[in-house]
Amino acid sequence: MDRIADNYFNLSILARYYPAILDGFRVTCLVAALVIVVGLALGLLLAVVRAFGLRAINAAITGWIDFFRTLPQLVVIVIIYFALPYAGVTLSPFIATVLALGAVLSAFAAEIFTAAIRSIPRSQWDSARALGLGFLATLFLVILPQAIRIAIPLLTNRTIAIIKGTALGSAVSLPEILGSAQSAMAIAANPSPLTLAAALYLLLFLPLVIASRFIERRFAHAP
Repeated sequence: MDRIADNYFNLSILARYYPAILDGFRVTCLVAALVIVVGLALGLLLAVVRAFGLRAINAAITGWIDFFRTLPQLVVIVIIYFALPYAGVTLSPFIATVLALGAVLSAFAAEIFTAAIRSIPRSQWDSARALGLGFLATLFLVILPQAIRIAIPLLTNRTIAIIKGTALGSAVSLPEILGSAQSAMAIAANPSPLTLAAALYLLLFLPLVIASRFIERRFAHAP
């Protein structure tokens, strides 16, 4: 028992490296928040554009969705960080991770929003038209509010799964929780920093998981 405590709960090591790991926690929280904003906003925008039924644009959107849904998140991060400089675009690890994970989330969100829009009965469109509403007014005032309500339960789980990919940012030297903990563990030759990192991950994601369950129950029977 003493050996376990010394290896995984060494208080002196935790106290020494706590500030660095806490900084990584702040970075992880900021990246996660930005990924959610970028991914969901872009996904909704793509779904709305698809609703116009423009064949060439829809083909490009489908290509975007298929590309980012197919590739592993780590591959997307590596491509954006290491390949773009050859095109004259150099991004920081922070921006590269946000853009990569945001792009992946946008692909899944676009599919979910699109499916929700298409699930609205055609009679809703026809009724709105009969009341004198144009296409844009029908889409934004009648269809989208219902579609977003339907999409929320599916989006919560997918969003949480993708923002866990913030840990992959360590591959491009992003100083997030896992990267900071691994550096501290290597220097201290003790895995106690990883225990602290695990506790911080629980602090970040457990409330999100609980909130997602509440949201799923709240919107499970959306009309």
